Amino acid sequence: MAKKEDFLPERFDYTEEDARFMELAIQLSEENVDLGGGPFGAVIVRDGEIVATGANRVVPNNDPTAHAEVMAIRNACQKLGTFELDGCTIYTSCEPCPMCLSALYWAGVERICYGNTKADARKINFDDSFIYDQLDLNYADRKILCEHFMRDRAWSAFQKWAAKADKIEY
Repeated sequence: MAKKEDFLPERFDYTEEDARFMELAIQLSEENVDLGGGPFGAVIVRDGEIVATGANRVVPNNDPTAHAEVMAIRNACQKLGTFELDGCTIYTSCEPCPMCLSALYWAGVERICYGNTKADARKINFDDSFIYDQLDLNYADRKILCEHFMRDRAWSAFQKWAAKADKIEY
């Protein structure tokens, strides 16, 4: 079994194109601070072309999911008319949090490039390690109460989906 690394060593052999897109993500993160958002920016690229950008708008939008990567994913999917971002690379000013990382996997991006690390984010009080810790706990030990009921009733939607002949799987 592969060992989970605590950090990814920083690369210094990136291309000029990588540097250009990462610089844009960093600029977005800097500008966003002045616009009332968090210090995070993201750029989604396919075939060397910018598809979409995003910046952290959690506070201005009153939306805890409005992280830079999620905003970029939303913008890219709207622009491309699809929920799949295959062949895309995201350049983000900081290592994605658990929510953003999950969203990037669901979107099917090919590559994730980031500047600051989650340890760097922790230094300025953007610490998501508690989420990773919570996921490792038993349900009864988690900070947020989790309750499971009415499975028999909820199962009907799953049956309906499974039987649907014209569904688009994702």
